[in-house]
Amino acid sequence: MEHNENHHASATTKKGGLVTMPFIFANEVTEKLAVVGFGTNMISYLTTQLHMPLTKAANTLTNFGGTASLTPLLGAFISDAYVGKFWTITVASIIYQIGMISLTVSAVVPQLRPPPCKGEEVCQQANSGQLAILYVSLLLGALGSGGIRPCVVAFGADQFDESDPKQSTKTWGYFNWYYFVMGASILVAVTVIVYIQDNIGWGLGLGIPTVAMFLSIIAFIVGYPLYRNLDPSGSPFTRLVQVAVAAFRKRKISNLPPAQCLYQNDELDASISLGGKLLHTEQMKFLDKATVVTEGDDTKSPNLWKLNTIHRVEELKSLIRMGPIWASGILLITAYAQQGTFSLQQAKTMDRHLTKTFQIPAGSMSVFTITAMLATTAFYDRVFIRIARRFTGLDRGISFLHRMGIGFVISTLATLVAGFVEIKRKKAAMAHGLIDHSSAIIPISVFWLVPQYGLHGIAEAFMSIGHLEFFYDQAPESMRSTAMALFWTSISLGNYVSTLLVTMVHKFTRGPNGSNWLPDNNLNKGKLEYFYWLITILQFLNLIYYIFCVKYYTYKPIQVHDKDSTSSEENQVELTTV
Repeated sequence: MEHNENHHASATTKKGGLVTMPFIFANEVTEKLAVVGFGTNMISYLTTQLHMPLTKAANTLTNFGGTASLTPLLGAFISDAYVGKFWTITVASIIYQIGMISLTVSAVVPQLRPPPCKGEEVCQQANSGQLAILYVSLLLGALGSGGIRPCVVAFGADQFDESDPKQSTKTWGYFNWYYFVMGASILVAVTVIVYIQDNIGWGLGLGIPTVAMFLSIIAFIVGYPLYRNLDPSGSPFTRLVQVAVAAFRKRKISNLPPAQCLYQNDELDASISLGGKLLHTEQMKFLDKATVVTEGDDTKSPNLWKLNTIHRVEELKSLIRMGPIWASGILLITAYAQQGTFSLQQAKTMDRHLTKTFQIPAGSMSVFTITAMLATTAFYDRVFIRIARRFTGLDRGISFLHRMGIGFVISTLATLVAGFVEIKRKKAAMAHGLIDHSSAIIPISVFWLVPQYGLHGIAEAFMSIGHLEFFYDQAPESMRSTAMALFWTSISLGNYVSTLLVTMVHKFTRGPNGSNWLPDNNLNKGKLEYFYWLITILQFLNLIYYIFCVKYYTYKPIQVHDKDSTSSEENQVELTTV
């Protein structure tokens, strides 16, 4: 067995490594440019070109955003179980491409969208045929990103062989760089491409991302011979269900034998434990019943619906343990989602002039988020880690759980600040008698919004990368795409929670004379600051919940295959107690 293991390792390590990074990053840069170039300003496209009312447009986008973050579960399943990450990414990119082409065509051909507004007349909304094109395009986009999102990050990290100590440090460095490269390309999208869409035309503004997407597919496929492709090792979901079923069937077993007598089978688990076997842990003992050998169990080739190995039971335990921490990430995204809708509406009413002639497009305000995120990531990777190492002795500076915690605190600050800035904006509107003029530009600089945008960016550098590291590190190795999909699912739920919150607040704060915290037409008459503070309180409660989760979290214990001896049982656990 050990011999095969070595043979397998040496066969795969020739490929992968840093050589593959240019191809993966080229794909990531162009793909992000495409996706963000499409997404950032979509609210303007829906309201100005298709004449949708604001709340409907905002909810359409968050719902599609939510769906686009749920499809990765499907993509990850196909990738982990059947075709592997490379083919999933390739096919998904092509589906995405088709969606982009159809939307670009509809922006160029006048018959495919409603006629432009004339003067003060009520604008004509898009008819059902025109909306159908939009929805199909957005749906193809959602399906495409379902294959790309969970696999690209994990595929890149797979290029480093974790059992090789020289390369294992590169994986967490990779996450920082992955986020950095992604941010840089988003920066181009929210500046250059948004500017083109607002000032030159939607045909060109959507055409450029479409071409970028095409180039990304080519860049990715060209690198094929160099990639370290790990074979899919059967459906991870089936394995989890098998463990649950086996444990349920044996629920009547009252006293468990000691851990060393529970069932193990290295040959059976070889393909799903290349990086090391999971060791038995004491929590969730009821699941251990799946590993008890009873009469009639065939230990050579067991029926996995009745008997499972410790490694497989621990896979399920690892995922269950990750659940509470996964859930804590949802509210952060809800807070973050407000930038694309309400903060953008605030920016539209403020003075955005940099010089006498040039003004920042409102859709480009997220530049401040991304710049803050990029600066923080670079600072974190180059300076912070080195300083932190001296105090903690950890390779990565601070544990990913601490990193996420810092992100939560900063995000809570961001929405707190946002409320005060909104009060200031309304005072300025009041002072200049502009409360009733919904589209008038209030003479207050848009740079007052920079603190909230910037704080969201810093929070993201801590929280989101920490979240990614956490999923990749703590997930069972054969379920890494699935773990990445969970990361995206938390984003999806964050978007849905945002839609829910907006709808509820809109409904319950409606006053008798048409007043509302979140008015449809005139933001100056609303109470947006109360909404921001509501999110702040929710985030604060979420932070307390998170601290409890971390306090009781157990890291997955793993026994590493030692190349020289079979008896090595070193634990590659970074922190057993936090």
